[in-house]
Amino acid sequence: MNPRTLAAAGLLAVAVTGCSITTPQPDQKGIVYDAGMLSDTTFQNCIEPGHKDVSGWGDQGFLYPSGQRTFEFADKQGAESKPLNVVSKDNLEMTVSGVATFSLTTDCKTLQKFHEQIGLKFRAYEDAGWNRLLGVYIGQPLDRAMDAAAKEYGWKDLFSNPQVKQQWEQSVAKYAAQFIQEQGGAGFFGGFSVTLQQPQPPQGVRDALAAAQQAVEENTAQKAKNERAKTELEAIKALRDVLGPEGAVLWQAIKDGRVSFVVSDGGTVAVNPKGGN
Repeated sequence: MNPRTLAAAGLLAVAVTGCSITTPQPDQKGIVYDAGMLSDTTFQNCIEPGHKDVSGWGDQGFLYPSGQRTFEFADKQGAESKPLNVVSKDNLEMTVSGVATFSLTTDCKTLQKFHEQIGLKFRAYEDAGWNRLLGVYIGQPLDRAMDAAAKEYGWKDLFSNPQVKQQWEQSVAKYAAQFIQEQGGAGFFGGFSVTLQQPQPPQGVRDALAAAQQAVEENTAQKAKNERAKTELEAIKALRDVLGPEGAVLWQAIKDGRVSFVVSDGGTVAVNPKGGN
């Protein structure tokens, strides 16, 4: 999720008195440098969320996100990335959507190091720069972590076994925390976790799975029909043994409603086809 516009007026305001004012919002943390005309650019101090810093003329303030942030990879507008691809243990490529949560360091010295090593390079105190930074320092390690974890499982388990998916998700979080730290070179990001949607195999594979499942259902239905037919045949055989062939046929016809019978006053039984006189 993008931070608020980091290049807004609150980033660095120059008051009429000639002072510079840096005012982080409650979800931002500031960092200020002494950058006056008669001084070198040197680190001055950090500013906690929601606090205001009034510095000398020409000083520079930068705002960075504070608190939990998200990196969403999904096929929808506003996501930081498209869905990511993984390759399973049995070499099938699958597409995965989800969201990673993390936080930028709140330690002042570490934030200073982050700003000087990475933040300035990407202009990460601005929206566009922050998004580029996320792609490199969160997106790429996450992609690598998902692939590394997927190598431990077959695609069918990843696709349809909830227990395996949960294990894979935990493994992804573990790998990602390691790879993100390696990518950044220091502990700039923490509190990392991931929530992953069900991995999706290619459409052709999903169609084949659906066709196979349909065949199973049809086979089960046919077996049920066969069992009913077998039961009916055994019942007919029992009737024939008791009533004889013609009696069994007549009984079945009466049962099916294809013939009717009438008992006269004299006790005579008349059998007529259905609809007959």
